[in-house]
Amino acid sequence: MKHPFKTLLAVLLLFPAITISQSTDAVVEAIVKEANENSQLEPLAHQLMDQVGPRLVGTPQMKNAADWAVEKFESWGIDAKIENYGEWRGWERGITHIDMISPRVQSLKGTQLAWNPSTGSKGVTAGVITMPTFKDAADFTKWVPNVKGKFVLISMNQPTGRPDYNWEEFATEESFTKMKEERDAQTEEWRANLERTGYNSRTIIAELEKAGAAGIVASNWSRGFGVNKIFSARTEKIPTVDLELEDYGMVYRLAESGQNPQIKVVAESKDLGMVPTFNTLAEIKGTEKPEEYIVLSAHFDSWDGGTGATDNGTGALVMMEAARLLKKAYPNPKRTIIVGLWGSEEQGLNGSRAYVEDHPEMIPNIQAVFNQDNGTGRVVRLSGGGFLQSYDYLGRWLNAVPEKISDHIETSFPGTPARGGSDYASFQAVGVPAFSLSSLNWSYWDYTWHTNRDTYDKIIFDDVRNNAILTAVLTYMASEDPERASGEKIKMPLDRRTGEPREWPSPRSPERKGGM
Repeated sequence: MKHPFKTLLAVLLLFPAITISQSTDAVVEAIVKEANENSQLEPLAHQLMDQVGPRLVGTPQMKNAADWAVEKFESWGIDAKIENYGEWRGWERGITHIDMISPRVQSLKGTQLAWNPSTGSKGVTAGVITMPTFKDAADFTKWVPNVKGKFVLISMNQPTGRPDYNWEEFATEESFTKMKEERDAQTEEWRANLERTGYNSRTIIAELEKAGAAGIVASNWSRGFGVNKIFSARTEKIPTVDLELEDYGMVYRLAESGQNPQIKVVAESKDLGMVPTFNTLAEIKGTEKPEEYIVLSAHFDSWDGGTGATDNGTGALVMMEAARLLKKAYPNPKRTIIVGLWGSEEQGLNGSRAYVEDHPEMIPNIQAVFNQDNGTGRVVRLSGGGFLQSYDYLGRWLNAVPEKISDHIETSFPGTPARGGSDYASFQAVGVPAFSLSSLNWSYWDYTWHTNRDTYDKIIFDDVRNNAILTAVLTYMASEDPERASGEKIKMPLDRRTGEPREWPSPRSPERKGGM
């Protein structure tokens, strides 16, 4: 028989945990019910990806997205606003049309790269030229006048457009090995040849433009069927386009075989001067501790080869839907809930770094940041981010998440802080407990990350819906927790190169006048 006092003490010690557990049931059930029976993810995704489109910083589409999000939040009874923090080079994509007109006529699949000047409606028509093998920089200098008046093909002609997994499934082992060895040798020689020019893949473009090239044609293959990475141009006056591998290889082979192909590029765009750059913010005010905060974090901007669906449209939708669920199931949180849809993450976490820098009074009072960025898949990893006590409070919060969601999540405590990669790093750098909700791959790196295939049809709505539930429940638990989440940091491990302890990442200031 237990001593009566010891029994009473045990009950009292358990009471806070029981209270939290019991109080979460109705709210968690309401969150799950609303998410599953009245999900807004599909219409939100259609409106954001199909109607608004890609959200390159400095474009009208980025501003349209912010206006759309503010209107959505307000329709749910959530206060929202746009907060400017700087300027960026304004630019608007127009029509891109690329055609081979000789030795036969064929429309080619590709696009103008971001912030590239317009060709005008008449476009540019010229022959193409490939780069030969150079002995040294002097040899390149002797050759470079040949580019005058021509489109220069600046990417290696890939020996295969089939991804490795396709070869592995169907090829003989000997054939697959032979292809990889030949490709590796070709790639190594391509890089060495470029190095012999005295330039690198970036600086050589300015030299080609200076020498009078009519334009630059690249093909940044992403190791999948029909998929290329799409970034920004590095020319000041001439067009730069990216051709999909299949068409790039055809034009390249025709040039190499002496067929003298000609192409016509119409790449209409508008330079809009300097325009405001901003974050889109929403707030559900806390009732008991309004000066303490939980931040739901995702970047709103994207590259514009596709429509930014999985990088990071789905992350933004998770945070928006989580806020909607919370407003309906938990309208009076104890702590203030902030939704931060950050601008210009793709150029260096600028939006979240600006928010951290511009709101120093908030930093000591942030209970937690939950960030989602890496694609459409269900969350499968959660790290403690280098916060020593993170196991205690994240464990408590995660325990309230439905098992069908939490069972897929592997945790790692206490983990280590990030030095970049996504916006949670901006908060970790100033000591805020910030956590990445890291999701299942779904071929993200090859097929949708910064590519021409990052579009609505790649979204896995069941997984995104689970992520919204996860985020909403974690936020609810963080808000209700009677304790403050500890920001105590781990003792950083040794740097293998120096033998000295690594330092916690330092805060970095954002770029507030960018794109020029």
